[in-house]
Amino acid sequence: MFSKHLTAAALAASVAAMPASRAAADAGDFVAGALIGGIVGHAVTKNNQKKKQRVYRPGIPSTHEGRQIQSSLNYFGFNAGRVDGQLGRQSRSAIASYQAYMGYPATGQLSAFEQDLLITSYNRAQAGGYQTTQLIASNPEGTRGLLKTYRAEMAGQAVPQQQQPPVVAVAPQPAPVTTVVTPAPAPVAPAPAPVTAVAAVPTTEAATTALPNFFEGGAPEASLASHCNTVSLLTSTNGYTTVASMTDPTAALNEQFCLARTYAIARSEELISQVNGLTPQQVAAQCDGFGPVVQPYVAGLSQKSRDALNEEVSSFVASIGTTPQQLAGTAKICLGVGYRTDNMNVALGSGLILYALGETVYGELMGHHLALGFGTQKNAKMAGPWYEAGLAATDAGADAVFVPGQPERADILRKASMEVTGTPAQAGVLPVFSVTE
Repeated sequence: MFSKHLTAAALAASVAAMPASRAAADAGDFVAGALIGGIVGHAVTKNNQKKKQRVYRPGIPSTHEGRQIQSSLNYFGFNAGRVDGQLGRQSRSAIASYQAYMGYPATGQLSAFEQDLLITSYNRAQAGGYQTTQLIASNPEGTRGLLKTYRAEMAGQAVPQQQQPPVVAVAPQPAPVTTVVTPAPAPVAPAPAPVTAVAAVPTTEAATTALPNFFEGGAPEASLASHCNTVSLLTSTNGYTTVASMTDPTAALNEQFCLARTYAIARSEELISQVNGLTPQQVAAQCDGFGPVVQPYVAGLSQKSRDALNEEVSSFVASIGTTPQQLAGTAKICLGVGYRTDNMNVALGSGLILYALGETVYGELMGHHLALGFGTQKNAKMAGPWYEAGLAATDAGADAVFVPGQPERADILRKASMEVTGTPAQAGVLPVFSVTE
């Protein structure tokens, strides 16, 4: 947890001074004023002094997110007790039961994917009405079975069809046969056969042009969120790749990329919770407007060398005219928002800004995007220098921003990235600039 406090005054001034309409007209002013200039502020001495004078009573904070989790657990039969938003002992026990049922480690602490699956499934079941009732009735595991059904659908797996109740056909009783004697009819001249108009069969060319073309705009961009859901399902079954067990370096990079994405989203949500004066939806809207501003730099990721692109982004950062602390905090917020909303322009643009500010450990993200082809053209060769920069920062002692509890993570990334990109990831080749938050 961070000890900073965010100032409402800076937020209110920046947001009020730059409405959304002007953002579209003047991108430069938008970045400096509405987004970068105040979403995240640095610590204020007066606020810190007030914090020391406050008396905190022990207890578990009640949150809207906590109420969502408890309501979802109770619905699926994992007793979380009273829905008060406080995730205490009983809620943790219910979470562990849910995790065990789904085949996840029963830690009592929800991962981002586990929480999303739980709450999304609850909302979907509530909105399903009679269809949900039918699904529950046809599932041998009852209401809980919805969780596995929805998870299979998220992973693109085939869902077994519902078993329909057997239909019992009753053969009709034969009607009694009655013999009726009628006189023979008089011969009638046959009527001429009616003329039937035959519709013209369309030619092959006409039939072809009448069909809609659903792929006219090219293949849809791959969804990182959907991809990471699938990766999470695989790792929950098979476990994470280690250096010793690595046989598929691309699979290892997928796992580490999705872990980094989860940690970026969690960090973003932590910072958003400290922002005064803006709702999470308003913050997300500000970050969405940030995407077009940084899109030219994102477009250059697969075309320009790491150093050349970083020079351009550094010039852009210098022109914004805000403190590095504010800019870094905002970039961390928008990084998580971009990943959560599957907006790769926002995510990659934020990562490039953090790298330009000297937090080169974020170079790992650009390496992932290039190596795996999300948000940019796949280019394994150009991914190598970005991986190299991130690993160099880690080797030089930079704080681990992704999965700090995994001691061999740097070794996994080094081995996997070297095999995928063909570039040895050397240590200590770049200076590391420490930015105080």
